[in-house]
Amino acid sequence: MSKISPFLWFDTEAEAAARFYVSLFPNSRIVSVNGLPVDLPHTGAKAGSVITVAFELDGQSYVAMNGGPGHPFTDAISLTIDCDGQDEVDHYWNALTADGGQAVACGWLKDRYGLSWQVTPRQLTEMTTGPDRAAAARVFQAMMGMVKIDIAGLKAAYEGA
Repeated sequence: MSKISPFLWFDTEAEAAARFYVSLFPNSRIVSVNGLPVDLPHTGAKAGSVITVAFELDGQSYVAMNGGPGHPFTDAISLTIDCDGQDEVDHYWNALTADGGQAVACGWLKDRYGLSWQVTPRQLTEMTTGPDRAAAARVFQAMMGMVKIDIAGLKAAYEGA
């Protein structure tokens, strides 16, 4: 396990979420599924029910916990996916918005579990951090009008089209 790992609080879907995320990313796996050692009468959770799931996404360690309601995710924290090309953007976008996920804006979305993601093509970063600041500004303005990032639209903005 990494020295520093994101810890994700789910109501009851920690294992389902971890298995879903692991299915999307290469070099990913469930490390362990851990049951409660005792009953928790105040929550109704029974000994043996899943409390935490340790997993890795592309080699990065995470822990998901079934902590019960009252602590929903907000977009104050999100996970960013570094994509190389529109096909990869489309793949992750479609998978994460499926079955109850929500498109938000500017490449951001919430998945079916409420976790926020940024599906970001490298091309966006390259075009907005390059030396041509006028082109970077056009790309940024174009991106602000997008929901899912469209690389062709970004390139058109970069070229001033």
